[in-house]
Amino acid sequence: MIHSYKYCQEKIKDIGYVVRVKDALVSVKGMTGGVVGEAVAFEDGRHGMIQTLEPVETQIVVFSREPVAVGTKVARTDSALKISVGDAMLGHTVTALGYDADDFKELSSDSEPRPVEVPALGISFRRKIDRFLETGVAVCDLITPLGQGQRELIIGDRKSGKTHFLLQVILSAVNKKQVVVYAFIGKKRVEIERVEQFLKEHGVRDKCIIVSAPASSPAGEIYLAPFTAMTIAEYYRDKGIDSVVILDDLSTHAKYYREISLLGGKFPGRESYPGDIFYIHARLLERAGNFNINGRSASITALPVAETLGGDFTGYIQTNLASITDGHLFFDSELFLKGIRPAINFFLSVTRVGRQTQTPLLRNIGFEVLSFLKKHADYQRYLRFGAEINENLRKTVNDGDKIYSFFNQTGYDVYPSEISAYLVALIVAGKWNGKAVIVNGKSDGKSAIEMAKKLALDKSVGEKINKSKTLQELVEKIKK
Repeated sequence: MIHSYKYCQEKIKDIGYVVRVKDALVSVKGMTGGVVGEAVAFEDGRHGMIQTLEPVETQIVVFSREPVAVGTKVARTDSALKISVGDAMLGHTVTALGYDADDFKELSSDSEPRPVEVPALGISFRRKIDRFLETGVAVCDLITPLGQGQRELIIGDRKSGKTHFLLQVILSAVNKKQVVVYAFIGKKRVEIERVEQFLKEHGVRDKCIIVSAPASSPAGEIYLAPFTAMTIAEYYRDKGIDSVVILDDLSTHAKYYREISLLGGKFPGRESYPGDIFYIHARLLERAGNFNINGRSASITALPVAETLGGDFTGYIQTNLASITDGHLFFDSELFLKGIRPAINFFLSVTRVGRQTQTPLLRNIGFEVLSFLKKHADYQRYLRFGAEINENLRKTVNDGDKIYSFFNQTGYDVYPSEISAYLVALIVAGKWNGKAVIVNGKSDGKSAIEMAKKLALDKSVGEKINKSKTLQELVEKIKK
């Protein structure tokens, strides 16, 4: 929601004119005031935002791909850049300025105007992250669990299954009555359409808001997109509704901000990124968390995405984001090429606050399985030399293969976390091979998702899970 040039000319009366144009950035003279982040209106109907204030000139990033003519008049709005946010956005794709992506109009007349950039809420508004975020992906829920309000970096090479995982998270989040805000930052338009189609086919489109800033958008809008997504999430936070914000991806966002900064003459640092790129992403992600809103919890879970090249985790932006967030899930392209889905390398993944949200049983199973799979990996390396192994070693390798088989979760099936725990216990108890149930030494052919649906309806399964605090306890009950 940006005021028109005519309104600003009559009410604010602080007008300048364009003296220099550098692609997405223009320099303006004649303005007597202004603050960084303030919206401005051009006389030709375009809009922009003040990027830098200098003694004589004001640098403005323009939300348009068409170049602005030198001499064009610009008026201040005397207001921070705002977007109109409301429930009418649900089920729609919007631009970074909050307009409907199809007709570029505001979606509802009763929307609430909100500044795109605001300071993160302070410590007095924050609560401990104590609620589990169920992703429906067994390997994640058991070994690298997430909490509602956590900031978890999703990192990996291009085409390594990151988007597939995020779509599974969306299905689980919507099932838990959470609102999903998905920001596409500098992506191909066909990728955005593919996700829109997926959400429609799975019946969750009306609970998701897509913020679309494809590569064909102006650089200013691409820079703005993640902030817009976070502003929308804050609207639902203040209503007491939990939300999940997906920022896909921030490594591309950093490149566009670098482009704008270099055009503005900012001093280039490492890999030519401006020195404030860490601050840009830190102040964005700090707006996520678990909050105390009128005596009740409301969370914003942030899942920023970063792309690596050749599995190199040590890039400037990647390490910046890893230091800002509460952990990361590393998608390994080597695992992906081996056919493992999702290709999460849990030995290189970290979750700093997720475990505190788990039940004692899930936490114990996570530690036990991770320890077991580390042994499995060591034994696998040992077997490459063709060494003979005893029966205990053979059982460890076979059980590890079965667990990996279960974790290989293809398609878009999602499992409740307790059922995932029970299925792992079945494998350890020797009652399941990770693919089909074993009865009297024979397989009955049930797949993992069929097993999950069947077990979810079995009350005795729920009782065993509720009364068990460790994997060993659950295994003993299954054996009996």
